Amino acid sequence: MGSPLSDTRYARLFSAQVIALFGTGLTTVALSLLAYDLAGGQAGLVLGAALALKMVAYVGIAPVAGAFAHRLPRRALLVCMDLVRACVVVAMPFVTEIWQIFALIFVLNACAAVFTPTFQATIPDLLTDEARYTRALSLSRLAYDLEKLLSPIATAGALMLVSYDGLFLANGAAFLLSAGLVLSVALPQARPPERVGGWRETLGFGLKVYLFTPRLRGLLALSMAVAAGGAMVIVNTVVIVRDRFGGSETDTALAFAAAGAGSMLAALALPRILDRVRDRPVMLVGAGALAAGLLATPLAFGVAGFGGLLVIWFILGVGSSLIQTPSGRLLRRSARAGDRPSVFSAQFALSHACWFVAYPLAGWAGAALGLETAAVLLAVLVGVGTVAALLLWPEADPLVVVHAHDQVEHHHLHVHDAHHQHEHEGWEGPEPHSHPHYHPPVRHSHAFMVDTHHPSWPGR
Repeated sequence: MGSPLSDTRYARLFSAQVIALFGTGLTTVALSLLAYDLAGGQAGLVLGAALALKMVAYVGIAPVAGAFAHRLPRRALLVCMDLVRACVVVAMPFVTEIWQIFALIFVLNACAAVFTPTFQATIPDLLTDEARYTRALSLSRLAYDLEKLLSPIATAGALMLVSYDGLFLANGAAFLLSAGLVLSVALPQARPPERVGGWRETLGFGLKVYLFTPRLRGLLALSMAVAAGGAMVIVNTVVIVRDRFGGSETDTALAFAAAGAGSMLAALALPRILDRVRDRPVMLVGAGALAAGLLATPLAFGVAGFGGLLVIWFILGVGSSLIQTPSGRLLRRSARAGDRPSVFSAQFALSHACWFVAYPLAGWAGAALGLETAAVLLAVLVGVGTVAALLLWPEADPLVVVHAHDQVEHHHLHVHDAHHQHEHEGWEGPEPHSHPHYHPPVRHSHAFMVDTHHPSWPGR
């Protein structure tokens, strides 16, 4: 009862998400193998640079997509992004130069930077019930975890039958299926935000909400820890398996699967854990697991061997999921409905800015200083993020906050909620509407979020 999958529209969108993620997982492994064929032992360096370019697309384009997604036809935009991504991955088998990898990666992820915030902005409008929407956030996290687990296993089997070029073609087919599912759904109009101002104010609003909210500043610091652990896995797995252990393409896929399995099992356990334990301590435990896994990585090159590497990668997957799974709860708790697209896009951009640091660091350190040193450096980065989270995100993090408002007269798009109780003359039109109105000075308490009426956090 209450499952979001009982809503046919959401079920189809969720299916589209799962199919697209599964295809993208195939490309993750195939791209590692393609880089190894083109660059050999320098594949980690190539992947680090390529994935840093991916982060440039995410960080630069996601805030724009999130800020203006409510002004665009959602279904047409989502379908268009899927079709372009299908064309890009189908072109991957024809790559002969490293620069071509960089160009295709940028276009592919520019589309993803538009698709993801638009998708995230759509779900709360489909599922207006809070409990169902929360379950939908959990399902979305599980979809990412299942991709990490199942697509490498499927890749290992597929590579026994076809070359990695076939994986790119399969991803193209997955994007086409995703586009078809999205096209079959009638999506609601985006909920208009209350904020006013020009494009600069609109573009920066999500970042302002994010950076002015203590729990989200803590989330950003922990996102750096996730990026450090994840970069070691994504960038250096192929070099570790192929060069250090002399493993096969199938062994490379199994190593990726170990990280995916840890992430998935943690996500499955978290709903019950979060019923009893607050988000903050759970996420800090995840950061500790990431640090421990990275510090243990050099052991895999000695006494632990390939089996030890699989265990360590599993721990890194657990730590990553303990941080990422509750993040949607923090974002929803920190933003009003009309502001969620901007805040989710801010998280998308800022968290990937962390990956922009971690990817090239993992690639450069692995190639220039050795894989053992790279693991230790990334463990230090996890430690820095953890300490920052402890300082930025107070342990006492109440949802309801007592605060005061000065008197103000302004106008913006609004409905008659607790902040808007005023008379009308008859010309203002149906809600939501915008007209000059007055707010008297008041001191009160409610679930606090940075927004048009609350430009900063109390006491900050």
